Amino acid sequence: MRAAAAYERGLKPVTHLIDVADEQTAMRLRAAAGPAGKDRLAAGSLDDHATDRADAVFARTVLLAERRWNPSGDLDELTAIHKGLFEGVFEDAGKLRTSNTTREVTNDRARAANPEAFFPAGLIETGAHNIAMELADKRNLHALDRDVFVHAFASIYDELGYLHPFRGGNAMVLRIFGSRLAHDAGWDLDWGSVTREEYRSAKHSAYRGDTSALETMFDAILRPANPTRVFLIAGWNQGPAH
Repeated sequence: MRAAAAYERGLKPVTHLIDVADEQTAMRLRAAAGPAGKDRLAAGSLDDHATDRADAVFARTVLLAERRWNPSGDLDELTAIHKGLFEGVFEDAGKLRTSNTTREVTNDRARAANPEAFFPAGLIETGAHNIAMELADKRNLHALDRDVFVHAFASIYDELGYLHPFRGGNAMVLRIFGSRLAHDAGWDLDWGSVTREEYRSAKHSAYRGDTSALETMFDAILRPANPTRVFLIAGWNQGPAH
């Protein structure tokens, strides 16, 4: 995308990148929808398969990195990230799911058909509060030795994956939240080296109670934090979390 290259060279602001991405995405949607279909950029609900809107979401990822958000370490932060990524692209940006989720892409068909595969929708706020309190008790994972951090981070990451607060887009939100949490605790995550298959496999193992694959993955991509690094762009589109 030429607009992205122009932004990277400092020739155009991020708002120009979003305008161009939205225009290209809207054109693609109109062509795919036909005369009777929805063609508005923000029509419909977010779904992890919505690759036809990837340009618009990528542009908002850049904007999110540039303008940041309140790193509150709780559901408000997750919601702010979700809204920042998807506002203007999907109608349910920043909105919690209101029904139990069983439709996620997964190789574990028994889990996909289980209405308890993810946290009950009616208890999302309670679950998020409990995780936030756990993080606060652990001082947001600050000042931990590397191996201790990796173990604690993998556990929190798994809990947030199970929480699954939104209908879609949870994978991107979780990676960005996790990257921010790690960065502020003194570590950076190099997501660019993680494959979709590796990520999925580690998540599925964690759902079965074994977080060792998550720990191995995080240990491989963990680096001492660079305070000047923009930490959340690489690997933003590695696919569904579940």
